[in-house]
Amino acid sequence: MTVGFVGLGNVGHKLAGSLLRNGVDLVVRDLDPDTVRPFVDAGTRTADSPRELAEQCDTVITCLPSPAICASVMEADDGLLAGWRPGTVWMEMSTTDEAEVRRLAGLVADRGGSAADCPVSGGCHRAATGNISIFAGCDRATFERVLPLLTILGRDVLHTGPLGSASVLKVMTNYLATANLVAITEALATMAAAGVDLATTYEAIRISSGNSFVHETESQVILNGSRDINFTIDLVLKDIGLFQAIADRAGVPLELNPVMIEAFRDAATRYGEREWSDNVIRRFEDDVGVMVTAPGFPAEIVDDEPEVRGAEVIVRR
Repeated sequence: MTVGFVGLGNVGHKLAGSLLRNGVDLVVRDLDPDTVRPFVDAGTRTADSPRELAEQCDTVITCLPSPAICASVMEADDGLLAGWRPGTVWMEMSTTDEAEVRRLAGLVADRGGSAADCPVSGGCHRAATGNISIFAGCDRATFERVLPLLTILGRDVLHTGPLGSASVLKVMTNYLATANLVAITEALATMAAAGVDLATTYEAIRISSGNSFVHETESQVILNGSRDINFTIDLVLKDIGLFQAIADRAGVPLELNPVMIEAFRDAATRYGEREWSDNVIRRFEDDVGVMVTAPGFPAEIVDDEPEVRGAEVIVRR
């Protein structure tokens, strides 16, 4: 089986790297030659257009920054759909809108293919080691077909139900992670302003009921000062905007999410949309006049768990 991978960005190049490391026959495509070069150096084939990639592959994976970019890659004159072969599976691993993934999947089906939305969760450091979690929305037959690839790409693989369900759940988890990040920035900035030692603060949170995955990862790069979590403010705004749209359609009057949207819009205005998302804490640093840093914390998070073959997570019924 030949797998095509389109989109070698922050997450995509790590996911594609897991496939390459595990001997999958791979064809890659990205507009940035610097992201493609390491794959070429390792013997991976490339394609001059999305259409050329699709013509060579049995499975095509996309991992792109926005629904609009994915639509362009799929539907352009030299896009993936122009080269789609009957029987080819599309795995959409971007964080995207469920309605858009269903629309594009319909175009894939018109060409004799099938589709699954397969967003990932757990951070770039776990994508790099094949230990990230993956949601998969599709019919069971398609899930069984892509499961061998998913267990290379990730550790915990959850079949979420029909096409689009994975994207809904992924957006929800990103909303929760963002809410946790905002709460952490408020907590750390308040402790800094109150004169509490921040290394002690980190450990107090870590061993308490206030602990979380976000704290154990993002608080460390916040305190280091690098704020390099491989995720940017514009992507946060995309994700919590998608969650807001889901809530609006469902008639749920959210209270917290609109406040977070405004906070990140303010951060984007002040520091730029491509600033690291953890630098939302700079709003407090600048407004209060404190530095939320401490010695002894890493500049980036590295997954130190060994790579293991993934498995399906069985839902309790």
